[in-house]
Amino acid sequence: ASIGEDVIDISRVSAEADCFTYDPGFMSTASCQSTITYIDGDKGILRHRGYDIKDLAEKSDFLEVAYLLIYGELPSGEQYNNFTKQVAHHSLVNERLHYLFQTFCSSSHPMAIMLAAVGSLAAFYPDLLNFKEADYELTAIRMIAKIPTIAAMSCKYSIGQPFIYPDNSLDFTENFLHMMFATPCTKYTVNPVIKNALNKIFILHADHEQNASTSTVRIAGSSGANPFACISTGIASLWGPAHGGADEAVISMLKEIGSSEYIPKYIAKAKDKNDPFRLMGFGHRVYKNYDPRAVVLKETCKEVLKELGQLDNNPLLQIAIELEAIALKDEYFIERKLYPNVDFYSGIIYKAMGIPSQMFTVLFAIARTVGWMAQWKEMHED
Repeated sequence: ASIGEDVIDISRVSAEADCFTYDPGFMSTASCQSTITYIDGDKGILRHRGYDIKDLAEKSDFLEVAYLLIYGELPSGEQYNNFTKQVAHHSLVNERLHYLFQTFCSSSHPMAIMLAAVGSLAAFYPDLLNFKEADYELTAIRMIAKIPTIAAMSCKYSIGQPFIYPDNSLDFTENFLHMMFATPCTKYTVNPVIKNALNKIFILHADHEQNASTSTVRIAGSSGANPFACISTGIASLWGPAHGGADEAVISMLKEIGSSEYIPKYIAKAKDKNDPFRLMGFGHRVYKNYDPRAVVLKETCKEVLKELGQLDNNPLLQIAIELEAIALKDEYFIERKLYPNVDFYSGIIYKAMGIPSQMFTVLFAIARTVGWMAQWKEMHED
């Protein structure tokens, strides 16, 4: 490898040594070779195609990062314009898909609706059931374009509001906010601070090596399954509370704590191995240092709440800040290298934006679709 740890080829161990390797969680096993994302968990480093995640979050927009992940380099001005035009062109979904939504009960979780709707796209693109190499790029663009539309439709259906069509005059993030919050009788005006924050969140969640959902997409893709089916499996894996559902769990935890005065009580509960309570938003399977994405989101969270006039009176933020400060000084957490992760502040930002908690993981799926498609494309091109 040009960067990262060296590897040992164990593909013939079972044939030559008459035994198998056992590595639960693939903590010491590389399932593939990839040039998309690099992580050094001990140093808190995350890079996409060689670019540091903090630089991308501060200097790029989401579709620039999408282009980078899929094509391997940042786009020129002309390439960017062509790419964004194609994404906008494909953002509309087939009108018949609306009928699928009507089959769900009103209390359905948006992730359940999203899972079914994305899988059903294969019915509208039968030519991709036997896809060719020439289809890779168009398929990636279609997926990136349609997932936000389906996500917004899932939200609208769950709250009983009419679907809002995409507006091609808006950029990617603005368009999603428009589809989420506009109504037939009310135009939604995008707040630039909110737009910037959501853009950063999408970038920070775009890819993260061979995690559970990405590995699931690759495994499904290895059978030659159509890309819509593959992305559906990724959504299913992401739905798990140990993966994409963690930011929703953080909000529930902060609400349970209720007040800063109860933080010591819950810190003690977290240390008690016999207590089922877990401190959500701390620790990471990969990072043994501060999650670099959490560093960006902490400041972004403050920017959003300041813009909305909630910086000094948001109880969840106050609990989160004090909880983080106490945990970072506590030997129990220091010894176990339990630092805040990307989920710790993202839920607070979503909640301040007015996004329902059931939609948190859906937004994660919008962002991660870019990584899934880049990984799917790389797998088929190898």
